[in-house]
Parts: sequence; structure tokens; C-alpha cells
Amino acid sequence: MSGLRPAALRALPLGQLRPAGWLARQLQTQADGMAGHLDEIWPDVGDSAWIGGSADGWERGPYWLDGVTPLAFLFDDVTLRAKVDRWVAAILDRQTDDGWLSQCGDGQAGTDADPRAAGDAWPRMVVLKALLQYHAATGDERIVKAALRFARSLPPRLDRTPLHDWGRSRWADLVLSLHRLYDLTGESFLLDLAKTVHRQGYDWTAFAESLPYRDKVPQATLDDFRRRAGGVWMNDDMMATHGVNVAMGMKAPAVWSRQSEDPAPPELLGSLLAQLDQHHGQASGLFSADEHLAGRHPSQGTETCAVVEQMFSLETAVEVWGAAEALVDRLERLAYNALPACATVDDRGHQYVQQANQVVSHVTQDRIYTNNGPDANVFGLEPHFGCCTANRHQGWPKFAARLWMATPDDGLLALSYAPCVLETSVHETPVRVEVRGSYPFDDTVTVVVRVEQPGAFPLSLRVPGWAVDPRLSVGDAPPVALDPGSVHRMHREWVGEQVLTLRLPARMRAEQRPNNAVTMWRGPLAFALAVGESWQRKGGHESYPDWEVHPTTPWNYAVELDPADPEKSLTVRRQAGVGPPFSPEGVRLAVHATGRRLANWRVEHGAAGSPPPSPVDTKSGAEQVVLVPYGAARLRVTELPWIPPR
Repeated sequence: MSGLRPAALRALPLGQLRPAGWLARQLQTQADGMAGHLDEIWPDVGDSAWIGGSADGWERGPYWLDGVTPLAFLFDDVTLRAKVDRWVAAILDRQTDDGWLSQCGDGQAGTDADPRAAGDAWPRMVVLKALLQYHAATGDERIVKAALRFARSLPPRLDRTPLHDWGRSRWADLVLSLHRLYDLTGESFLLDLAKTVHRQGYDWTAFAESLPYRDKVPQATLDDFRRRAGGVWMNDDMMATHGVNVAMGMKAPAVWSRQSEDPAPPELLGSLLAQLDQHHGQASGLFSADEHLAGRHPSQGTETCAVVEQMFSLETAVEVWGAAEALVDRLERLAYNALPACATVDDRGHQYVQQANQVVSHVTQDRIYTNNGPDANVFGLEPHFGCCTANRHQGWPKFAARLWMATPDDGLLALSYAPCVLETSVHETPVRVEVRGSYPFDDTVTVVVRVEQPGAFPLSLRVPGWAVDPRLSVGDAPPVALDPGSVHRMHREWVGEQVLTLRLPARMRAEQRPNNAVTMWRGPLAFALAVGESWQRKGGHESYPDWEVHPTTPWNYAVELDPADPEKSLTVRRQAGVGPPFSPEGVRLAVHATGRRLANWRVEHGAAGSPPPSPVDTKSGAEQVVLVPYGAARLRVTELPWIPPR
């Protein structure tokens, strides 16, 4: 095979899609909060060696740039664009004569703060991703020239020092950029370089075929990994059990399938997701990783970097393979549940680790985590470690930018229906697509398609697999039935303005969890028992403080329901939220249930103990309890024991 296989979908040029409605407010909160101001209040970005400073010269500045670049162009925010422009100019100015992307300009030495960064390929993989996003938004040809020069500098360096540590685990991010650069230029040496990178990288395809790590990785096992490696911390066992590496490695089979002689099918990633669910799955669609794979206990936790990196891996896989239902469904689960849950409502703080059953967020010496510190579960600027401080900002912008994708037949495809406005061209004809409504909090989506002159092109709509009797109507025409889990394609003549009404009814469903507990779902939203929150400041930055969150209401309930037919026992109520939808005050959908206290279900090792095996037996009196969307509650119980209805 010569060249690359074409991708099934193509990301639209950055800036053609603008978020609207609640999604615009969510992204604006990022711009007003930590993402938009991290360079002003955090030296690891503001004084980064990548722009000539003396602070961190490794991954933190590139991480921030990789997230703030799409954020700036989604809004065409003048202030954020100026910050991005400054960073891009500084990086290009420091490129060495041989093409190496250097923090200091000489390519030989790192910084006093982090000397390991000088010759490490890993942070440059992030820089290259950010630069290519900048090019996608601006068309700035300096980026292509600089990226090609950097790519030409890599072969001799990789010959001398093959990929190792983080770069060996995260090689797919580099190959992804090399492939994008090849699509832009057709330079054949890029494919030879990609082969070298793939050969030196960790085998994520074998990992996906049969998950090699199926139990919680405790500290004693990590110590054993180190002993067997002669004291070297970053061996394959250590790196391949690291949750963020697993999240990033998910994209590897899809990325390499464009070049491989034996391309992996999308079912391979579906199989990996199923294996992770079976052995490490969490109720929000995550797998446990605090920091290493940690089993299915609902208080075990997952690092925030793993949330956004798993989202990007799924977005990449969808671009390569198409809108496979298992992949898009998982992407929505993460975006509408785990992503908002990891940060404060004002986006001025985040957790290093979030838990499905999170009944207290505090500094604790007695903790359930695999190997994270006492403060990993609090909300703040830099709890435990600063990678997530910089990296988490990519989650919402990259998801928003891919709500709609271009198809190979010169059409458009909707992956998810958060409100947005897309202005693009099809066959050189301007097209405007507006998505109205409050999906995923409402069952009806309105899509308004407007063309300046008549033209025929295909428009495709993803139909979620959870939808019950989904239907589509065009204008005043009678609605037509759609197939759940399909992509509905319309190839037609578009004239003037046409209104599509997509109805995606959903039912409450109970997913079984360990100890026969259940997690309640409706559409792409998980629902959790809301626990009253008392926020207690524990120092930190003046404008970005650290917070513990303590419960003000009981949390140890079982709910009355029949898992086979939960709607008989639950009442779904719509309400007018008075704030952002992922906040206690802004809840749009609430589920009312009957609960009974379980006196013997208590906090253990600083977190909620395992749910008692269901069905449980209790003499406690009946109380009314409320379940809210997972992402709206910072204290919550998502895996719930249950009692048969009485």
C-alpha cells in the first residue's frame, strides 16, 4: 500500500462551528476561568521555558496551548487568540537550525527547572498537535514549514535515542500529527518516519486484543514492577498500567490503521472498552485510574487527564473509522458526565481524581487511591500534580469542534446535538446549520439548514442507540421512523431554509454494577443521588482557591426499584434550572425516588465503602430522594444499592 487510507470522516476547519446555548456558556466559563487565565496566575505556563521563561519546559505549557487554541478559535476570542499567537510565535522563533523544537533555542540543554525536557520527544508531540490545530484555524503556512523541519530532525535523534518512557507509550499522538502533515503535503518521508515511531512504540493493539492488567494495581505491585526492571520506574508494566497512557493509547489502533498493511477494525476498540468496563469500569463510562488501573470499586477514582485524553482518543477513532455507535455513545457519556464533574462550576478549580461514589472531597491520609497523594480528591488549582491543571482544558473545545464532521461524499454528519451554529461550504455553496434545543437535557432537537442557493448534498444524523422510537420530520411532512443506533442519511436538494425536527425519546434504565448495585441512566446522562455540599476553603491561590467539600445530608441510601423496569418506581421531572446545567442550581432533569437509609454503609479509607450487596434488607423508613445528572453534583452516589418495591 502506498500513501494512507482515507479517514471515514474529516474534522471541519477550526472556527467554522460556534457553540450556542448552554454549550457556549460552558465554554465561556472556561475562557473566563482557569483556561483563559492560567498563563496569568500559574508560573508553569506564564513563565514557561517554551516562551523564554525559567519555569517548566516539559509538558505543561504545551498541554495548555493544545486546549486553549481550539477554545480561542471556537469563539474567535481576540484576547485568547493574542495569547495563542504569542505562544506560537515564541515556539517558532526558538526552532533550531536543524528543525528541533527547543525551549531554549539551542536544542542542547533544558531548563534548570526540568533538564529532562531538552531531548525528550514527548512534549514535542503535544506542541505539534497544538501547532497543527493553529494551522487548521488560520492556514498559516509557517506551521507546515516548521512541522516539516521538525519531522526531518527526528530520524537521527530516534536512531540515537529510541522512544522511551512517556513517548514510547504515547507514540500514537506523534503518528497522528505525521499523518495529518502527510495529508497536507504528500511528503513520503513522513510515512517512513511514522513506521519508525510505530516500531519503537508500545504495542497497544496487543493490549487491546487481550487486556493484560485485569486487577487493581496496588503499590506493592508497582514496587515489584520496579524491582523486576532493575529499579527503573518507567518500564512497560508501569507505563501500560498508567491510566492516562491507556486513555491515550486507545487511539493507537485507529491511527495506525490508516498506514498498516493489516488495519485494525473499529471492533477492536469496542472490545478494549468492554474489557476495561469488565475489570476497571466506572459508572460514568470511565475506567478507574488513580493513577494506575484500579478495579471497579466505585470510590476508586479516575485522573482528570484520563477523561480528556480518552475523549480525544475516541474523537480520533471516530474520525478514522466513522460513527460507530459504541464509540460515539462512549464519547457522549464522558462529555456529558465525567467531564463537567471534574471541575468546579465556575471552572476555577478541578480535581486530580473524581469518584463515581464521591461522598466527601477532602485531604485524607487514609485513602483508597492506588498511589495518589492526600489532596488528590480536593478541588483547586493544582491538587496533587499539575498535569491536569494544564491538560484538562482540551475536553470541551475539542468535543464542541467535532459535533459535526465532514463526510467523504462532500456531506455533513452530526455526531451529537449540543446547541451550535455551523457555517461552512459544500460544493462552494455557503451552508448554515443551526442546532437548537437543550440536548442532552431534552428529547427534541431542531436542526435548521439554510443555503444561499439551491444545492444537493448529503446530510447525515446519528441516531443514538438508547433512543426509543426515534423520529424525524422535515418541515411539515409527517415524521418518519428511524433506527436506533444508526446513521440516517438524507441526500436531497436543499432550498432556502428547511427545518428538521429530531425526536429522541429516552427511558430510565438501570445498568448493573458490582455487588448488584445499579446506576440509573436516561439517554446519555447518568443520574446520581444528590448529596448536600458544604464548600470549605483550604488555602490555595487567591482567585483560584483549594476547596474541600463535605456532605450536609445523608448519602447512604438504597432506592426502591425493580432493575428490570425502573420507570415503575421513578418519576422524571423537568424543571427550570437557574444556573449552568451542570450545577446543583441548574439541574434541568431530576429523578424522584423512594430511598431507605442503610446504617451500616459507611466511609472507609476516606471514601464511601462498597455498596452493600443488593437486594438489601433494611427496616429504615421510606424517604423521598432526588437523583440528578452526574455532572451536576460534586458530591454524589452513582452506584446505588436497591430494594424491591414495597
